[in-house]
Amino acid sequence: MAQYPSSDEHLAFLVKLQRLLSEGDFTATYKFALLMALADISVERGHDDVRPLEISLRDIAEKFIDYYWQQTMSYTSTAGGLEGKFIKQNHGQQAAVLTKIREFRETQNLHNLGKARKSPHYSKLVTAVRRTVADKPIVHFQVLGRSEDEFMFKAPKGAQAIQLKPGVSAYLRKFHALIQQMTKTRWVEFIKSVSDNQKILGNQDRLYKFLFESSRESMDKVRSSLFKLENKTCFYCKKPVRDLRDVHVDHFIPFSLYGRDITQNFVLAHRNCNISKSDVLAGYDHLARWIDRLEMRRADLNEIADEAGVISDDTGIKTVAHWSYHHGQQAEAQAWLKSGKYEPITEAYLSLFR
Repeated sequence: MAQYPSSDEHLAFLVKLQRLLSEGDFTATYKFALLMALADISVERGHDDVRPLEISLRDIAEKFIDYYWQQTMSYTSTAGGLEGKFIKQNHGQQAAVLTKIREFRETQNLHNLGKARKSPHYSKLVTAVRRTVADKPIVHFQVLGRSEDEFMFKAPKGAQAIQLKPGVSAYLRKFHALIQQMTKTRWVEFIKSVSDNQKILGNQDRLYKFLFESSRESMDKVRSSLFKLENKTCFYCKKPVRDLRDVHVDHFIPFSLYGRDITQNFVLAHRNCNISKSDVLAGYDHLARWIDRLEMRRADLNEIADEAGVISDDTGIKTVAHWSYHHGQQAEAQAWLKSGKYEPITEAYLSLFR
């Protein structure tokens, strides 16, 4: 019989996590990226019971490349910042991971992450980033104050993987949205604290979007492609969309629950439908059509990902969706059907994933 962490154990982990973010020694943004990677991978491949979870350093390295890819672009501020400048992610020299990614982009002339993943040279980039991950954040991640507290994982020296301790996968899944929010907030604060970034940032309201959201250019490409793919029809109300000015790209699994841009999670929606749905999970019929869409439109969605430079992951996003609805059912959440109408998330929703 599966054993599940108690509420007291969940709370104790959260207290340790808060200590990590407030007392940890942060000289670069690597620890933020590592925490986000562990949380994302736990959602994608973990479990809600106390079983430990092994995560390879290559998988973590690939997450690092996902997170930092856009951040290696030059930052152009709309309020007095300097064009053609790169944001530093370290109080000393630029963080090595960003330097490696930028060198790869320039030498291979690849500025699209989807196409970069298909490059025969991509594996070398992953290996280089893995070495940095093993040497830096893995070693120093669990230092609280002046002492080390291995409350999250064990990482034997020279090992190619880490093992999350019993229950940690469940904690990271349970508090995923909160962890993402706290980590991204601290990441932004760290960037602002680096003196070399002061003149570059200008309008700091843009910083969060630059760090964690797909570029406007990429999203414009996604919207245009979905407009054609969905035959100019809103995914939710199924009514025609007159033109691109009346359409939004909605995260089917709300960005507030899982803060990554994945092509298979994007749907075309009327402005009013998108605003009405907001950060709520969609209803049963919407979910059933979305799951069918993952298979029926697989090739088309992969093509959109390649063109727009957005991550493609049809298997991972389906796992994320199952996790979202499972936790929604446990929390007795309501699913959005249409403007002003909701229904409880029941076991029938979860049966769609079987």
